[in-house]
This record gives sequence, C-alpha cells and structure tokens, in this order.
Amino acid sequence: MEGTESTAPADLDRLAAYTYLTVPDPGSRLVYLQIMRVFAATLLADLSAHDVADRLPHLDGAPLTPESVAARLEQLKEWGNLLPSSRPVKATSIRDYHRARSRYQLSPLGEHVQRQAEEILSTADAVREVSRELLALVARGLDELAAQANGTPGGPEPQAALEEISSLFAQFGQFAESVRDFYAYLGQVIFRYDLDSAEFSGFKELLLDYAETITDDVAHFAPRIQRSLQELTPRLPDILKRIDDHDQGLQRLQAGDGAIAVQRSRGRELDDWNGLRAWFFDETGQGSQVDQLREATLRALQALLANAKRMIRSSTGELSRRRDLLKLAQWFDAADDATAHDLHVAAFGLYGARHLGIAPHPDHEVSATTSWWTGPTVAVPVALRERGSRAPRGRTAGAEDYTGQRELLRKEAEAEAARQHAAAAELRAAARRWGDVRLSGAAGRLLLDMLARCLAVAPPGFEEALASDDDLDLRLRLTRTPEARTVIRSADGDLILDELDVAVHAIAHSREATG
Repeated sequence: MEGTESTAPADLDRLAAYTYLTVPDPGSRLVYLQIMRVFAATLLADLSAHDVADRLPHLDGAPLTPESVAARLEQLKEWGNLLPSSRPVKATSIRDYHRARSRYQLSPLGEHVQRQAEEILSTADAVREVSRELLALVARGLDELAAQANGTPGGPEPQAALEEISSLFAQFGQFAESVRDFYAYLGQVIFRYDLDSAEFSGFKELLLDYAETITDDVAHFAPRIQRSLQELTPRLPDILKRIDDHDQGLQRLQAGDGAIAVQRSRGRELDDWNGLRAWFFDETGQGSQVDQLREATLRALQALLANAKRMIRSSTGELSRRRDLLKLAQWFDAADDATAHDLHVAAFGLYGARHLGIAPHPDHEVSATTSWWTGPTVAVPVALRERGSRAPRGRTAGAEDYTGQRELLRKEAEAEAARQHAAAAELRAAARRWGDVRLSGAAGRLLLDMLARCLAVAPPGFEEALASDDDLDLRLRLTRTPEARTVIRSADGDLILDELDVAVHAIAHSREATG
C-alpha cells in the first residue's frame, strides 16, 4: 500500500484523459473508444485521420469520414490521450500530403487509460478468483531472500536478489489485487436483501468455503512473512543499493537536472517495501490489511446470518413483505402517470405536495421566473409550521416594559452632552493659544467637526467662513491670512493649517464683538 500524498492541481489535469469515456452521447463515446483501440493496437506508430478512418469498423452501417475523424483526433489530443507526431513524412503527391499531415501517436497516459477501460469492460460483472497459491510463493521468496541476506557474506548476489524481488512483488501484487476484487464483489451481493433461496445457497457456499479458505491461508502465512520482513528490513537499503549498482535500468535518465520522471519496477524502492509491510503490520494505528481482511469476512458472515433470519421469517409469514413489494413494483412499472399516483396514495397513504401561500415581505419583490431554489425564504409562523394551524395558542404576551432601557439611554445621552460641553469649554479657553496647549481627544474631535462644517459651507476662494453650535455656545471663525501657519496639537495628533487662521469664541461674545 503506497502512502497517500497531497495531489497538486496540475496532477488533476491528467484526469481529463478519461473524458472520452464519459461523453454524454453514447454514439460519440463508442467512436472515441474505437479510435483509441486502433491506436492501442499499434506500437510506436503515428496515424493520420485517413489511416484511422480506414481501420475503423463501420459503426451503424456507415463509415466515418476523415474530416469527422480528424476533429475527434484533435479533441483526444486536447484531453491528453494523443500526441502530435513530429516524424517527417515524404509525400509524392498532393493526395499523399493531405493523407499524411496531422499525424498522431498514442500518449503514455492515453495508453494507460485505454488499458484500464478494456479491463473494466472485460471484467465488469465477473467475480474474480483469489490467487491464493501466490501467497505461499511470496512467503517462500521472502524466506530465501532473508536467508541469503543473513547467511551469505556480503549479502545476496545482486542479480539473484533482483530476480527474487521482482518475482515476489509481481506475485504479491496479483494476490492483493485479486483479494480486493473478490471482496468488492462479495460486498456487492452479500448485503442484498432480495436474495431468494437459490441465490442464498450459492452465496452461502461461496462465503463459508471460499472466503474462509482465503482467511485461513492469510492467517497461516502472515506470521512467516512478518518474520522474514523483520529480518530483511535493516538490510534492505544495502541490498537495494547493490542492486542499483549492478543494474541501474532507466535510473540513468534522472541524471543531470532530473527532468525525466522514472517509474521503477516494484521492489526497487523502499516505499514498495513499506507498502508490503503495511499489508501485514499495523504501523499506522488503523489496522493492517490482514486485520481488515478478518473484519470484512466477519461482516460478510453477519450479513449472511441476517439474510438467513429474513428468509426464515419469510417462510413463516411473519415479517417479510418481499413478494408483496415485488408485485407492487410490477404494478408501478406497468402503470401510467395518473395510475401511479393513485397506487402511491393507496399503498403508502402519502398524497401529493400541498403548496402553502404566505405573503412575502413587501420590500422583497420576486419575479415569477425566479426559482424556489435560489429565491429568498419566507418566515413561516411556528404554529403553522409545527401544527398546520394559523390560530394563535396560549395567552397573549404582555407589553414589554422599556423603562429601564429608556433610563439607560437618557443617562448615556446626558454623559455625552456633558463631554461635549466640557470639550467646547476647553476650546474656548484655548482660543488664540493653540501653540501653547495640547487639546484632549474630545476637544480635538469637536474642533475637527467644527472645521468640517465651516469648510462645507465656505464658497471657493473664501476670505472668511463661520460655523456655529448653539447648544454648545461655540462659534468658529476661519480666516484666510497669507503666510499664516496655525498648528493645533491634540491627544490624537497635530493639525497644521497653512494660510488659515482659526478663532473660537462663545456665540454671545462673537455677537458683542460684531456689534
């Protein structure tokens, strides 16, 4: 079992190679499949649209034109199944040139996907036998390799060790794959609750004889394999290094910048051995594959017993309604739409949906074309939602007393007014002495507010502007004076006004000065 790693978004783009197997139109899907079969039947061959059209079978009695095949070849190239060929082609005529241009060849990813598709099509609903005999060969190979590693000076001979490792990993891979396929099929059929007596007898024999034999073989060879792996684990790095020195294979392609990725044979990397250990050792705390195999067999036995109990109750006429449900299903299958609705009401007592109309909020007008799925929701009263009644129930709730909240709001307003009056008094006291005082935060904010009011009403190019607040008995006069520079310091920062003079007075004082 290989360790799972995070998948990069670029890796997910390769899944587009499966697109030709899932196009909506079955006819187009079949054409794509036949085209890929033509390319998969060749080795290192590049084909043009004319070549592919000549080799394709006649689908629906009509041959495909080279133009339609060329469009599909281009689409397969976009999905990553084909690659454009760069091999030069000699053409002796215009006809040969048109037939030879735009040639394609099968990509490695496309070949892998097509091979998987053919395997699925050939073994879709078949139950696969488990290669139980391969587990004994794996145990024997590990014993021999461990004996050579421990008993031979310098370890096993590299070529012999390479042959032994390649054999046992090929055997183990086929055994593990057959076990997964068998238990996937077993899980598909054993949990069905529509098995009749004949099917139940067949699956009973299958489970009791075959599945139990698999579990017994694994339980028999697992300790032996675990012992050999424990002996081999500390010596594996040295053995694999000696094998790489003896036979590097395609690993030389990774020399230099390492731009070429090489997928090595199974068993040549330590990760392959870690996957083999994970099958027999619980190193992640989630149970080994051997433990999961026992649990899967136990669950299958429990499902078998549940089916046996169901069939016993069915034979005594106690609980099972299988025959009645099958007959009802036949009635539904043969009924038209109106009759099916009547059958549903008669069988289950469930009537059609009733639409409840509640007036929406007047500010939320929704057009008639808006889908209920995306439209705004409407609040439904609890009595209507839970009891289906609009009538109010229980006593009418008394009016809530807001005296405490009003008193709290009044006190907050008084405190804010007191802060504003104190800030106004501070501004009046600091007038004409801006450079000698530092205003508090409240006084600085009040001054900025008065300045904003003054500038808001002042015309462009003004010479003098006024802003007043009768509640605070405060008036601010802003005068444009050349070469003037007013600096006002406060707890929130310094304000610098160029060519402006700021004067603050009480409103009554300002009126006396004006008179």
